[in-house]
Amino acid sequence: MSINKVILTGRLGKDPELRYTPKGTAVASFSMAVTDSYNREVTHWVTCVVWGKPAENCANYLSKGSLVGIDGRIQTRNYENQEGRKVYVTEIVADRVEFLGTKAQEKSADTADYTDIGNIEVDGDTDDDIPF
Repeated sequence: MSINKVILTGRLGKDPELRYTPKGTAVASFSMAVTDSYNREVTHWVTCVVWGKPAENCANYLSKGSLVGIDGRIQTRNYENQEGRKVYVTEIVADRVEFLGTKAQEKSADTADYTDIGNIEVDGDTDDDIPF
């Protein structure tokens, strides 16, 4: 038995590129920066490919810097380039793409005003109502 399963979270390095096959099927590709959880100084650049309606959604709603979660599989393929050399490609074929946010959304959350967070009242309870 073998398993080919990939789950990644990272940021897009550039806007997704959308194109269509001769039969009209949408395909989007983008690069994604993924850092190691044990060594944040190491960044891996991964090429991702998405097919069908999810490809169109990625092209419409994602841009450089967007945070995404990818669920898919590793695919290797090869082709001959214009010079006649064989080119080998390893990429992630995403079965599912989760839109987790943009840098602009994170920046606005970082600058939010939390000065009144200690004045929240829940159901009128006070410390006097706590039995311990």
